[in-house]
Amino acid sequence: MPTGRLSGNITQDWEPVVLRRTKPKASDLKSAKAVNQALRSGAAVETVRKSAAGTNKHPAPARKLDETTEPAAVERVAAEVRAAIQKARVAKGWSQAELAKRINERAQVVQEYESGKAAPAQAVLAKMERALEVKLRGKGVGAPLQAAGGK
Repeated sequence: MPTGRLSGNITQDWEPVVLRRTKPKASDLKSAKAVNQALRSGAAVETVRKSAAGTNKHPAPARKLDETTEPAAVERVAAEVRAAIQKARVAKGWSQAELAKRINERAQVVQEYESGKAAPAQAVLAKMERALEVKLRGKGVGAPLQAAGGK
């Protein structure tokens, strides 16, 4: 009859338990603290600069080229559009930086459009049209922009 106690030899099995840290996440490895620690310890640190990082340029869509033809030239801002932008901006008494601020672009973007170096983006031209109140796309470039509700 059992007496409530276990009969026989009771032994304990002690196996070593190994606790390991979890691997650090990629975002933790990119932090300034982790990079500085790696530099101090002498580990190899690789930095990669993204080619279009921090730019607000709107490139023309890529075109497929036949291998037998010459590469197509990238479309640039037309001379009449450049002149219309400059004329309207000067008429309002704005600097390039002020126009850029009003359309939420960098001053360099306005400068490139006025010098003809930029590849025209419809979104940027539309913002310039609204700010300058001058037509910059389609026919009648340089004409005053018609009010939306006008008849």
